[in-house]
Amino acid sequence: MTAGSGPAGVAEVVGGARAAEELGLRRGELARAVQLGMVRAGPCASSGAARFARGELDRVRRAAGFPDALRERVRTVGAAEAAGSMGMSPGRFTRLARCGRVTPVGYRINRYRAVVWLYLAAELAEFTVREPALLHGSAPPEDRALVEARADLRPRRWRGRHVGLLLRRTADPWERAAVLASVLPEAELERAVPDRAERILLAGLAPPPPYGHPQVPAAAAVATALMRAEPPDELRWYRTSLEFALAGARDQSKTTGERGPT
Repeated sequence: MTAGSGPAGVAEVVGGARAAEELGLRRGELARAVQLGMVRAGPCASSGAARFARGELDRVRRAAGFPDALRERVRTVGAAEAAGSMGMSPGRFTRLARCGRVTPVGYRINRYRAVVWLYLAAELAEFTVREPALLHGSAPPEDRALVEARADLRPRRWRGRHVGLLLRRTADPWERAAVLASVLPEAELERAVPDRAERILLAGLAPPPPYGHPQVPAAAAVATALMRAEPPDELRWYRTSLEFALAGARDQSKTTGERGPT
């Protein structure tokens, strides 16, 4: 049965390639729109491929400024293009990003296995208007301290954003716990979730890697490391959040008998 050929009353759905074409987006741009909650994906196909309801595509197409406004909202740039658009040197932009002033929305791993961070162009334009004092002149004392300490907040800020976006896409308590568990290193996860059956359940519900996650093992290892919390205070935050989420998930399982280890 092809998409949309079901019986009367069954909502028409289309695959990702068709949805991207109808919305005037590339596949990566559609993935970014889904990530940011601009386009809502429907239940996945049996193969795991994303599907989109016809009604959702119609809703997006009716928005003001479509399709240019949508494309601009999901457009990403690297550090060099970002710096040029903001009227500063790439070095200054990188310093702002390392100090957590701007937050990456994604990444890619280049052929040298280096992380290339990506930023939403629309957010950078807003930052330029909102924080003109940071675009030129001396860095504020807190930024100078971070530079002196060779801090790099980009991975942590990206993880926080990524987790937050994933949590907003589900209300299921076990799926929410799985999102939080996915950023903990194995040893921390075992301490937070000593029950092996629960760890297996959480692993099965873990969100897929972000769109564009590399397939080449060496590059994939670099990308996977980005998804794991590292600083001690960040680890504590995710572990505490996971323990709280698990308490709610276990309570729901006791009430409904759904999900949870047996």
